[in-house]
Amino acid sequence: MRKKPGTRQCHGEKVVKDIRRPTRKQYSAKEKIRIVLDGLNGEDSSAELCRREGIAQSLYYSRSKEFLEAGKKWLAGDTVSTATSTEVKDLRRKARDLKEVLAEQVLELWLLKKA
Repeated sequence: MRKKPGTRQCHGEKVVKDIRRPTRKQYSAKEKIRIVLDGLNGEDSSAELCRREGIAQSLYYSRSKEFLEAGKKWLAGDTVSTATSTEVKDLRRKARDLKEVLAEQVLELWLLKKA
């Protein structure tokens, strides 16, 4: 007897649906740095390193390029610090206060010159 399609899944269909595709591994910043430093160390070829870590060579080269560029910027002193909103408000308040003091001094100097 034949069963109606759709009434019950056969065992093979269930196994196939239970198989999950492996997702890409998410590397932490420390792991990325370790991989780049291993490559720069030169003990293994970049191809061997990429096979061992399970990444594409293009990804390795782009990460190493970013790593070296960030190092160049840091050494050159081009690092940009991000200010929080409270720091920005404090700096704006201080700048306004300094402008007021400067305006008072200019006005006082002008009055003294006139007298």
